[in-house]
Amino acid sequence: MTQPFGVVFDSCFRTKAWEEEEYKAYLCNTVTQFQETYPESSIMIFNFHEGDTKKNIHHILLEYYITIVDYPKHYEGCPLLTMEVIHHFIKSSESWLSLGQQTVLLIHCELGGWPVLAFMLAALLLSRKVCTSENRALEMVHKRAPKKDILPMMSTLNPLASQLRYLQYVLKRNADEKWPPADKELRLDCVIIRMIPDFDGKGGCRPVFRIFARDPLLHLEKSPKLLFSTPRRSPNARSYDQAESKLVKIDINCDVQGDVVLECIHWDDDMMKETIMYRVMFNTAYIKSNTLMLNHDEIDVCWDAKDRVPKDFKAEISFSEKYAITSMVPVDLSRFKGEGIPMEAFGKVQQMLSSVDWLVCKGFATLNGQHQTALSDIVNQVLENSFHRTGSSNLH
Repeated sequence: MTQPFGVVFDSCFRTKAWEEEEYKAYLCNTVTQFQETYPESSIMIFNFHEGDTKKNIHHILLEYYITIVDYPKHYEGCPLLTMEVIHHFIKSSESWLSLGQQTVLLIHCELGGWPVLAFMLAALLLSRKVCTSENRALEMVHKRAPKKDILPMMSTLNPLASQLRYLQYVLKRNADEKWPPADKELRLDCVIIRMIPDFDGKGGCRPVFRIFARDPLLHLEKSPKLLFSTPRRSPNARSYDQAESKLVKIDINCDVQGDVVLECIHWDDDMMKETIMYRVMFNTAYIKSNTLMLNHDEIDVCWDAKDRVPKDFKAEISFSEKYAITSMVPVDLSRFKGEGIPMEAFGKVQQMLSSVDWLVCKGFATLNGQHQTALSDIVNQVLENSFHRTGSSNLH
């Protein structure tokens, strides 16, 4: 091995659950094979996992003394992560790989995690300037999949529109802008729809909305919540017909901040059955002129429902401005000195951390072994385990 590189477990393409012993044998064989091939390598594993569950990879690899950092595998059902987490992933990846020629970043995801893993790898390719186009970056990653139809097997909605939007955010980092920008609180006033989708089979729909985001009033709470849902008795919960309504304005009036998921739902006539028409994920920091304009190709829809949305469809999300805050809390690294850590190891990891904005992120867990730790504790783990090993399925 002549240069640092990243690899992924090829289990990310799997669509069926593992038997416990089969999964254990797969992980151990992969790690052992990698260590034998690169005996001098230093390993860190990034694992995309579900919720707060402590999955088998931590227990199985405990004896290998490898630092494992967990990331979520979705954000409110979207195979995307928040700007804060994307920033952490990119900076820590780059800094780890820059430590020396023997460092390896091993990336693993739980069952169904390929869509978000592919997005994060594309973000890393853009940040390292391997690609300069968001479309090209995603294309390069998805070409590694053994089947072209693997994405629809793991995601009910086609997530590419929102993923490309977030990769455009990543490209702004390469333009030397302050990144990620401070969170900006806005009021989402209304949604204006031009050209009504056909979801009732009669040339129309009954559009209602749900909005998920962090609560702007709870600044220390990073977990997303349902901030708005159209009441069933609302006068906005009415049917619209393509022939009669070329333009529809639906009031919402909901304060939002940071990463936002907006879902447009169709209710049937008795308002009991619902069908998602489209979904959009965006970050308020990148809203220009208090408007987000979306066309037919800029919304996430079900794979078999694209034809229900007219080609000249447009949705205009209108905001009013409030104020900006920052949600980044730096970690004091000086307290790690004098704790019996070899100075050579401390020096190397301190060099890595000096270029990384290590954040105290409440929105995701950082784990090592069987115990959940604060994000700052990963510094100790990196210091203690800065030269251990692992691997599989190369992606440069």
